[in-house]
Amino acid sequence: MKKERVQILSHRGLKELPPQFVRPAHEQPENTKAIEGVAVPVISLSQPHEVVVNEIFGASSEWGFFLITDHGVPSSLIQRLQEVGQEFFALPQEDKEAYANDPPNGKFEGYGTKMTKTHDEKLEWIDYFFHVLSPSPRVNYEIWPRNPPSYREVTEKYKEEILRLTDKLLKLLSEALGLEEKVLKSHLGGEEIELEMKINMYPPCPQPQLALGVEPHTDMSALTILVPNDVPGLEVWKDGNWVSVQYLPNALFVHVGRPLQQWKIRSVLHRSLVNKDRMRLSWAVFIAPPHQALIGPLAELVDDEKNPAKFSTKTFAEYRYRKFNKLPQ
Repeated sequence: MKKERVQILSHRGLKELPPQFVRPAHEQPENTKAIEGVAVPVISLSQPHEVVVNEIFGASSEWGFFLITDHGVPSSLIQRLQEVGQEFFALPQEDKEAYANDPPNGKFEGYGTKMTKTHDEKLEWIDYFFHVLSPSPRVNYEIWPRNPPSYREVTEKYKEEILRLTDKLLKLLSEALGLEEKVLKSHLGGEEIELEMKINMYPPCPQPQLALGVEPHTDMSALTILVPNDVPGLEVWKDGNWVSVQYLPNALFVHVGRPLQQWKIRSVLHRSLVNKDRMRLSWAVFIAPPHQALIGPLAELVDDEKNPAKFSTKTFAEYRYRKFNKLPQ
């Protein structure tokens, strides 16, 4: 059965939001507005090393989220990444459908729209494109868009930059936790760590005060590195309130995910709002352990009295299964 894409609904010029997208009153943005006057942490990687380590530890333990600047990813490359993503979503619908995924049958990569599991579950106002970036044996280039023609070249260059940045961030986090710099990367799978890209596309919404692009959640990845366009909408949960994340040109957004939460730092609960007149886009790279990696407490960071283990050791595949099915970890 052909799926109803959110972008198609948006193009119809609806005056009212279809009921399946209307969130319950306690979730609607108009009833859960972000607190004003609070800024998320912004960390320049050009600062002295000790300063960067301390600021990353503070942001990771208090927020589970921060922006990084002076990260070394060329602004021209970020611009090209955004251009090829925009060009894909501007293609005729039949061209995009050639890359359609099929999650119920295990085909997760490709062009998709999140659908409900039950008749009571509300839909999110989002279409997306998802595929694996790394390591090479896991990459299926057949699912990468062939139009625009420069998509693969641009995305491969961006992947190399994110691999470099992942190494740097995991070293900094290791040091921040008082560990040898290679410990976190090794624990998360070493060279087998997977990078997965998801381009999130939130088309204009007729009643954004009633809808969500993505409902509140924490990421399953260890880290997520995200670049948005200039349409705001990301909000993070801090001290019982939503906090808006403002757009900062060429900054990268870093989310701490659930697998790192057991190590004195927190994962960030976040959600995405939508806009009435403009399309929001974001490019998220999920940095995740391979499925066979064992995820669990590190002996150096566990103390039965002061810092007991929060989760049991299990494979990342089992961890994902439990999170998807809302089972205790």
